[in-house]
Amino acid sequence: MLAFLFFATTINYLDRIVLAVLIPVIRKDLAFSDREYGFITGAFQIAYMLGFLAAGKLIDLLGTRIGYAAAMLWWSISALLHVVSRGTWSLGFWRGMLGFGEAGNYPAAVKAVAEWFPEKERSTAVGLFNSGTTLAAVLGPPVLVALTSAYGWRASFVLTALSGLIWLTIWLTVYRRPPQQMEDEALRPVTWREAMRDHRTRGIAWIKFLTDGVWWFYLFWLPPYLFDARKLNLNQIGWALPAIYLMAGAGSVAGGWLAGFWIRRGWPVANARRAVMGIVAICMPVAATAVFTSNIVLAIALISLATAGHQAWTANLFTIPSDIFPKATVASVVGIGGCAGGLGGFLFSAILPGYVVTYFGYVPMFVLAGVLHPLAWMVGTRLLWRNAS
Repeated sequence: MLAFLFFATTINYLDRIVLAVLIPVIRKDLAFSDREYGFITGAFQIAYMLGFLAAGKLIDLLGTRIGYAAAMLWWSISALLHVVSRGTWSLGFWRGMLGFGEAGNYPAAVKAVAEWFPEKERSTAVGLFNSGTTLAAVLGPPVLVALTSAYGWRASFVLTALSGLIWLTIWLTVYRRPPQQMEDEALRPVTWREAMRDHRTRGIAWIKFLTDGVWWFYLFWLPPYLFDARKLNLNQIGWALPAIYLMAGAGSVAGGWLAGFWIRRGWPVANARRAVMGIVAICMPVAATAVFTSNIVLAIALISLATAGHQAWTANLFTIPSDIFPKATVASVVGIGGCAGGLGGFLFSAILPGYVVTYFGYVPMFVLAGVLHPLAWMVGTRLLWRNAS
């Protein structure tokens, strides 16, 4: 089961990064400006945000097997149709379609974890499948560059689309519902309005809104920061980014494991999640001091701490809906949280940095990235864990 979720997440992330990795080649071929590139990436982020709402509801209605298959089919076909792009508008359209479909990955994967794993193992399972993003980030770029050098940039989109369709075929052939699902069989999925009346849903949404943008900031703005502010060349960036992404994957697994370890030791589930996320909240301001040090190795280490911490946070945050809501509702709640996180990501990684970095440099953005997790942890204490014991 975890292998399915891991490789689906790897394919999901690989589809997402193709454009960023190959942007010099694609931009030259399709002749669009940096400003137009911003519109193209914005189309993905807005569609990704809206897609979470639709995907969460659809997956709860259709079930994990069919819902996940529908999402994978949608985003794989959308990735394939990038090959017909001939300019800014067509590329932006297919990026938007890709983002809308890709939003289905996490609601479906978290719902599958809720169906197959007991509470004490869920955060470990989420951390393991979420580490698929690391595999895509580390191994994807050299493969995509080599394929583009040999066959052109469109071949890379064909590769990722075919990977998704192969996964889809195996998934539909092999996957079946777990044998024990008695407690939720008679429950209907809740409506969005019903879900939002629950203070815990609002808590998840607020936490995602505040913290998802930190990950997107490090993902989108770290390469230009290392190049422009740190004056690293491409070869130096080539060793720095894989190290940072590898630490992010390690953080995802470690954060999920630590919460599970404490739960197995007898801690209440909510207290274990809160403790792990509290540790991350303490680490993030420390990691933000990377912007102040002149030692590049220390700066890379601190940034790695930030990405690892965020992924440890995410492994637990994604698991919380399955801790507190019926299985029939999990994907809808994940979708609401993902929509809020997509909005935060759009604001904190697309709109705000473009202005702040241009006029004030990177320091304010790093400082902001350092304080959002502690703020979100306090929101969680108020809305999610106020009755934890």
